[in-house]
Amino acid sequence: MTRSRTARADELTEVQRIEVASGAPFREIGMTDVADMPPLPLDVLAAAQRDGRVRVAVDGADRPVAFAVLDLVDGCAHVQQLSVDPAYARRGIGRGLLDEAAGWAAGAGLPALTLTTFRSVPWNGPYYARCGFRELTGVEVTPGLAGLLATEAALGLDPADRVAMRRPVD
Repeated sequence: MTRSRTARADELTEVQRIEVASGAPFREIGMTDVADMPPLPLDVLAAAQRDGRVRVAVDGADRPVAFAVLDLVDGCAHVQQLSVDPAYARRGIGRGLLDEAAGWAAGAGLPALTLTTFRSVPWNGPYYARCGFRELTGVEVTPGLAGLLATEAALGLDPADRVAMRRPVD
């Protein structure tokens, strides 16, 4: 993986650019509504950055090429967003950021990483399963995750294709 570090405040618009760029593959599979969704707002990113919850993977010139935004949901480290610039995809950068997030969670005494994603999109649910996440079902879906899934449905994401996942940390 490329080197990673905590994002700087002056990099948040670049983080947004990466998130927008990472939506392009959704357009290629007919999910234009997803591809056109706006990135996380600057105020949300700024709050996470001030708390040290935005990690960036950087290239040799120290420019961000991928990022992860973490949050706390129901006592777990929640991957709110993970995006890799498509020009840097398929190099293990996202997996490296997930592994760092797991290390951060373990260091904070948290038992797991969680996230919500698309069940059927190859670089979403199946990818996260290869990274050690498993789909939560029924009562395993905590109230906070259920709330996130409901919010996503209200934004127009198909609830039948959304899933909450969890990865224990070591």
